[in-house]
Formats: sequence, C-alpha cells, structure tokens
Amino acid sequence: MKSLLLATTAALAFAPAAFAADAVAPTADNTQVSSVIVTARPNPEDPPVVADARKRLSETPGAVSVISQESYINRQTLALDDMLRDAPGVYAQRKWGGDIRVSIRGSGIGNANHNRGLLIAQDGVPLNEADGYGDTQIADPLNTRYAEVYRGGNALRFGGALLGGAVNMVTPTGKDAGFQNKIRIDGGSYGLAREHIALARQVGDWDVFVAATNQTNQGWRSQSQQNIQFGSLNIGRSFGEDREVRLIVNGSNINQEIPGSLTLAQFNANPRQSSAGNLANDNGRNMRGVRGSLRTTWRLDDSLVFEGAVYAVWKDLDHPIFQVIDQQSRNYGAFGRFDWDGEIGGKRADAFFGAWYRTGDLDSNFYVNIRGGRGAPTSRTLQNAKAFDVFGEGRLFVTEEVALVAGANWGQAKRDYVSFAIPGVASTFNLTADKSYDWVSPRVGLLWQSEAGDQVFANLTRSVEPPNFGSMSPTNTGFAPVRSQKAWTGEVGARGHRGPFTYDVTLYRAELKGEMLQYTVNPSIPASTFNADKTLHQGVEAALDWAVAPRWRVRQTWTYSDFRFKDDVQYGDNRLPIVPKNFYRSEVRYDDPRGWFVAPSVEWSASDQWIDYKNTQKAPGYAILNLNAGWKVNQTVSLFLDARNLTDKAYVSNTQAAIAWTAGSAVLWPGDGRSVFGGVTVTF
Repeated sequence: MKSLLLATTAALAFAPAAFAADAVAPTADNTQVSSVIVTARPNPEDPPVVADARKRLSETPGAVSVISQESYINRQTLALDDMLRDAPGVYAQRKWGGDIRVSIRGSGIGNANHNRGLLIAQDGVPLNEADGYGDTQIADPLNTRYAEVYRGGNALRFGGALLGGAVNMVTPTGKDAGFQNKIRIDGGSYGLAREHIALARQVGDWDVFVAATNQTNQGWRSQSQQNIQFGSLNIGRSFGEDREVRLIVNGSNINQEIPGSLTLAQFNANPRQSSAGNLANDNGRNMRGVRGSLRTTWRLDDSLVFEGAVYAVWKDLDHPIFQVIDQQSRNYGAFGRFDWDGEIGGKRADAFFGAWYRTGDLDSNFYVNIRGGRGAPTSRTLQNAKAFDVFGEGRLFVTEEVALVAGANWGQAKRDYVSFAIPGVASTFNLTADKSYDWVSPRVGLLWQSEAGDQVFANLTRSVEPPNFGSMSPTNTGFAPVRSQKAWTGEVGARGHRGPFTYDVTLYRAELKGEMLQYTVNPSIPASTFNADKTLHQGVEAALDWAVAPRWRVRQTWTYSDFRFKDDVQYGDNRLPIVPKNFYRSEVRYDDPRGWFVAPSVEWSASDQWIDYKNTQKAPGYAILNLNAGWKVNQTVSLFLDARNLTDKAYVSNTQAAIAWTAGSAVLWPGDGRSVFGGVTVTF
C-alpha cells in the first residue's frame, strides 16, 4: 500500500503538466486532432463520429479512452503498439514484426506468446478465439476509424469480465471515413514498403467503404521478414435516424518470420541477431483469416435502442516453431444489447443489458519441423470452446451531478478436447476431456459530473478469467489442474478540462487469486502455466495535454505498475516480471499555420524490469528519442516523416518470464534500432 501512496503523490505532482496525453491545442486543421481522453464535454475539433463515441464512453464510471485515426495517421503506424501509444494505462510493446504484447493492468503478463486477459475486437467481433486465446497481428490501423479502450471492469458493455478489459476497433463507413478516395504510400528503413487504397461512398440510404493494404518488410533483425495483406468491406443501409443494417467483412493474409528471444550475453554482443534455433528451423507464423458480421442498430422508441450482430470467423495457421503447428479454427457468435434512457422515481436514469454467445472449434495438427517444412506427424487434436455471458449495468442520478452505478455479468465457459493416437508415435494417445466454468461478476460505482464536464468516478469490480486450452496443457491423464483467475479491482479517478489542461488520471488496486502465470521452458516451446496463490496489481494511469501557447501542445502519459506476489510461499513479495514499474511518454508538438508540424517525443522505461520470479536479474530501463513531422501541402496531398530511436539506442523492448534467471535464459526481445520512415497520402 505504501508504494501506491507514493505513486498517488507522484500522480498529483504530475497533474499540472502531465495528465492529458490526448487532447490538442486548437488549430484550424481538423486533421491534426489527436485527442484520446474521454470527457463529457465534446471536443469541437473531433470528427462527429469520434465525438459521439467520446460522449458515449463518458457515461462510464471508470477508465476509458477513444483513439481517433487522426491521432496516428501522420506517423508510421503498423500495428497495435503504434495505434495505442497515447492511451493511458496501456502497455503495448513490440516483440517482433506485428507481434505486440498488449497488457492493461497486468493482464496476460505471464503469457510467453499471444494475447490473454484482454478482449481485442473489431466492430465487436473478437479477434480472440472462443477460449480467449488471440493474436494481435490481424489488426490494421489504417482500416480503423477509431478505437475504444475500456480498462479493467469498464468493459462490461461488451459482456466481458476480464482483468484487462477490452480494445474495440471500429471500421470506417462510407459516411464517416472523411474522404471519398484515398491513396497512401509509405516506407523506409529495413525494406519497409506499404501501399494502401480506400474508397468511401454514400448514395441515398446506402453507404460503402472498401480498403486494401499491402505491406512488405525485411525487418531490423535477421529472420524477421514480413509479407502482409489486409482487406476491409463495410456496406450499410439506413432506415432512418438510429436505424441501420450493416455487413462488415475483414480479411488478412500474414506471413512473418520469427527471430526469437535472446540471452543477455547475445543481446549485449549483437541485438540484431536471431536465435540459432529459430534460424535453423526457419521459425515463422503464417495466418490467413476472414471475419464477417451482420449487425444492426435500431431505435425502438424514444428511450430504447437495440444493437446486435451475428458473426463468423475463419482462420488458418501454419506456424513452424519447435514443431510445425497446423491449425484451422472456425468461430461463430451473436450478441445483442439494449440501451435505455428514462426516469426512475422522477430521477434521470439509463441502463444497458444484453447477452453474448460464442462458440469455436479448432483442428490442430503438429509435425516435425524440417527447416520450416512438415515432417512426420506428432499430434492430432480437436478443441471446442463455448461461452455465454448475460450482462447489464444501470445509472441512477440521485442528483443532477451524482449517479449511482450498479451492474453484473453472469458467464459460463466450456472446454471440450479430443486427442488421437498416431500409429508409431508413442507419445500420442486417445483422450476425451471436458471442463466447465461458471461465474458471477458484480460491479458497483459512483460518477460525479460538473456542468463544465469534469468527472470524478469510483468503482469496484470482480473479474474472472477461465484458462484457455494453451493454459490447460492436456496430457494423457486429462487437463492440467489450472483454475480460473479471479480478482477484485477498485479504482478511483478524474478526467476533464482546466484552462489549457485536459487531464485523465486513475488509481487502481486489484487483488488476485489464482493468477495464471507462465515460465519459460524453452524459447521456442510454449511455456507452462500455473496458478499463483495471491498477487497484487496496483498502479496509476495518467495522461495530460497542455496547450502551452497557440499552436504549441505538450502531451504526456505516465503508467505506474506495481505488480507483485503477496506473501507467497516461494516468492514472498517479489515483483512480477515483464512490465516496468514506471513507463512515460511525452511529445511536444508545433503546428504551423502554413500547414506543417513538427513533434519530437521521448519514450522512457524509467525502471529496470525483472525477468524472473525470483527477482535475480533485471532488463535495463531505457529512453529513446523520436521525431515526427508532416506537411499538408493542400487539401489533397499530405506528407509525413517519422524518425525513431534517433540515438540508435540498444534496448530491451520487453521480456518473457523465467522462474530463475540463468546466463542461458533467452528471454529478451530487442527493440528496433534507428529507423526513418516517410509517406505521402492523397485524398480526393
């Protein structure tokens, strides 16, 4: 608790100049808007669709953000780490290529690979599999109009009960894309080349948005080449105000090499090298996928709106690592939610309530890896997952400024697993296993809002995360005895405007039981999962925008993360590895009336981060300097330049977890060296 009090003191000291990493000084050019802080007072510079999203999220009594495309379109944005950079409380760091570790409040930090503990969705359709496992590579920032970030229990609107919350990316429509035709060409260091084309049209009650992206890259490290294509189609039909039906289809084709993690000695000798095993086995991750949804928003009367969708997702994975993993998955689902505004006992009130069903099956086959090719089969399994959530939340304004909030989620998850014996392979077996999980996650909160739009909020939420198949590690005797991860999280915060400042600060404390943690068995082999006894996640999520002077703006975000064991038999009160204790970003931006801007920035991992549970070795902290500049030549043509890591600093971007570090622990992922990117965008 002492550390949290110290962090609170630091946060208050930070407030005068660092609480609003996401609002901008007024300019005449809407394309320079980059506000992501949610406040009840609309930002007149936001495009209407983003302003509407901010207004909707401002009703949440907790930590939320909106990230408009305008906030990142004038820099090199390849993946989620670039898009989520200015969102307070989000730890998004690149391991290699498009593989991004995304964690909110320590969600999934024990995972060696992939996403867990955080719902990542596009238009409400999860990029996660039905069992909760997911990949971040299939998100294209250029095909995202804006992203909603719901930290922690504030993701109840999606029916989720995960520790980290949710990130939902919204596809542009023919009505809100902001252009009719767009061509973008960009590229730069290490062979990066990307081409993007998009069309947006509205004819009568119909609108359509269609876009395609092609990207190739050799990569900063050896064994890190990429070849990626994205496509997006969004067709809508309006039937009047707040009434529409929409078909959205997103596709991806991703081919990536994997350079592997390094030992400390390897990193110090040459951080650009790849792991010898990854190079010998030609490790990579190759995925094809299609996601489609048919959705509707329909106003039933003056006080009630329904929003719902049915969706289907297909994915094919060819993944040569310690073995060649060949998997095909099919996921289906449906969700519906009612939003109500009215009165209770003469008091203003609103509520949402709904349900979400999802099911998925995965066919998994393993083969001997022969330099990236398939050898003899070693494993064959079928994995089926189902989940169902019923959720709701309501607000009652006991005064014009104060609202009481209460909600809950009831959920159920099922896992069915079948493995088959392969003739001549002694380690294979016939096994049928299944398991079910049920939970109830209540939530209570309080929201105060001034006439000017400033807000103070507090809430208490219970989160539950059942293990996915990777964590359950089936054997010839059944599933590993891994339990659901549970936590109570309390948070208090404030957001709003004060003169030239736009601020957003949240303090939270989560007490976990059975946190699912992993340790490295081998850099190329998926790690083993175990349940810790008690752990503690607490911290501060702070952001500030400061309009220093006309056309000058300072943007800052600071995330304080104190994650540790709590009276553990083996590890005492040791800190958990991976996420640094202090992580800070700052950018100073000048917008010239002649259409150009310049924005130097710093990314500072201000604390060394532990890489093992025994706290015997740290990865060093770092600070890297960047420079972003651009010029809007006219209403049609704009240019940008983005220079990263100007001093060519050798640094560890993030790590994997080990039980006890040794000289042979290959758990470090180097960040990219000095690089320069540029691009041109033509809209007409």
